[in-house]
Amino acid sequence: MKLSIIFLSALFVVAPIHSFAHEKHDASKKAVAVKKEQKEWGIAGETKNVKRTIAVSMSDDMKFTPNKIGVKRGETVRFMLKNTGTQLHEMVIGTKKELEEHAAQMVKFPTMEHDEPYMAHVAPGKAGEIIWTFNRVGEFDFACLIAGHYQAGMVGKINVAAK
Repeated sequence: MKLSIIFLSALFVVAPIHSFAHEKHDASKKAVAVKKEQKEWGIAGETKNVKRTIAVSMSDDMKFTPNKIGVKRGETVRFMLKNTGTQLHEMVIGTKKELEEHAAQMVKFPTMEHDEPYMAHVAPGKAGEIIWTFNRVGEFDFACLIAGHYQAGMVGKINVAAK
């Protein structure tokens, strides 16, 4: 009986830790609630505010098409992402510094899971989307941070102009 209590106590302590562990990328998982957190490059957008849809393809030659995108401050954009390759790809929007830091982490921990409204993981032959409101003027970056993809040049630029 004492041994059972000790085992169950240990299990109670360890179980919550496991729930916070990183898992492999799962391109089929849908986020339940979008985190509305202001970033230097904008904030998560809402479907009802989408003003324009931009189709972006991702390929195994480590390219985004298009790789240069122009938007206006205040514009909410739906990025319709199509993975035309045979490997998992993703689009992550951010500053060059943040993307570089994240890419370095992905090389160290290639199965690290991350899911934010400014990123989408897209399985081979599948589609995904990002809805983002660009409420800050500037030049921002997007990239595929799957280990090795960023380093191979899978990057692009978003120029946000004042109205």
